[in-house]
Amino acid sequence: MAHLQCLPPSVEPRVSDHIDQIVTMIKQIIDNGCAYVVSGDVYFSVDNFPEYGKLSGRKLDDNRAGERVAVDERKKNPADFALWKAAKDGEPWWDIPWGPGRPGWHIECSAMSAQYLGNSFDIHGGGEDLIFPHHENEIAQSCAACCDSSINYWVHNGFVNVNGQKMSKSLGNFITIRKVIELYHPLALRMFLLGTHYRSPINYTVEQLNVASDRLYYTYQTLRDCEESTQQDQSSSGGSLPFTTTHCIEKLHEDFETSMSDDLHTSVALAAISEPLKVMNDLLHTRKGKKQEKRLESLAALEEKVRMVLSVLGLMPSSYHEALQQLREKALRRAGVTEEQVVQKIEERTAARKAKQFGRSDEIRDELAALGVALMDGPDGTAWRPSVPASEQPVAAKSST
Repeated sequence: MAHLQCLPPSVEPRVSDHIDQIVTMIKQIIDNGCAYVVSGDVYFSVDNFPEYGKLSGRKLDDNRAGERVAVDERKKNPADFALWKAAKDGEPWWDIPWGPGRPGWHIECSAMSAQYLGNSFDIHGGGEDLIFPHHENEIAQSCAACCDSSINYWVHNGFVNVNGQKMSKSLGNFITIRKVIELYHPLALRMFLLGTHYRSPINYTVEQLNVASDRLYYTYQTLRDCEESTQQDQSSSGGSLPFTTTHCIEKLHEDFETSMSDDLHTSVALAAISEPLKVMNDLLHTRKGKKQEKRLESLAALEEKVRMVLSVLGLMPSSYHEALQQLREKALRRAGVTEEQVVQKIEERTAARKAKQFGRSDEIRDELAALGVALMDGPDGTAWRPSVPASEQPVAAKSST
């Protein structure tokens, strides 16, 4: 998670350290008439909480208990759920007023969130499979214990699919982050994940990850080129920036703010940096761009704005140079070649071109392209960069549209 630049939690509470808070909350629910004790078990009474189902939209008639587990005949309603479970052999237990036992699954979260965040807080989230019953039951418990309990925003993420199938251990298609970042830069994985709205299902494929990695390389290369150009000449001629530059910056700001305000629509936010990056490359590399008035000032202003967007999205590396080198190393590992071997191929191709063996020259270029290594000819010779493998180029083109 640190490699993905996810911020660590402020608190990571353990249930076993919060039994007192859990017991106190259960007592409040019983005192408020929304729970009952049966032979050491404590059950929440859904019939006594009229708002039950307000998150999921389900009605009590929809909750067909007993389809997967046998119905406990001691319940007043089959949909009632456990707040406290009587002790069983081999399970941890605590001695409390209703007898030895352990907390139910749902009460733990209500008690600990109230302890650290208060009875009302902004954001509560989880996978979409937690909407019912877990989060529905959390709402019922928390509100039954304290009438002032509320959540401002419920955020539920979609499932991860692998090549069109739901990722699961039972299907054997389970992939860990550690495994992915052996071959891909962690921020390429982060960019891939941010490329789909969090509420939507996301389809994990190697092809899509290659596209994200290629896009990340292009982004960092552009920003590094920009940084180097502006550092070489830091003189400023004063005055305002050209309209085309200010318009591009303002549009990026507006598009980014609008998309992130629209339920964190990160895929649209990411797309918003495409035009500024194109403008920066024009200023860096085209004849027309190099002649533009206040070129360096424009580059500096554009780089600063794109950097702000990447920082908010958690995609800013500690160093462009370092990130680009890491992306190159990962690309070589995926290709199964060393940089020395790539350089050797470049030299072989250069010799073939000098000998006018253009067929062989094209063969070498195609061989490397198939591995995800693109060659770029320039005044100073031939360089290489990571790219989407040639066989996946149609996928990359489709993904960018």
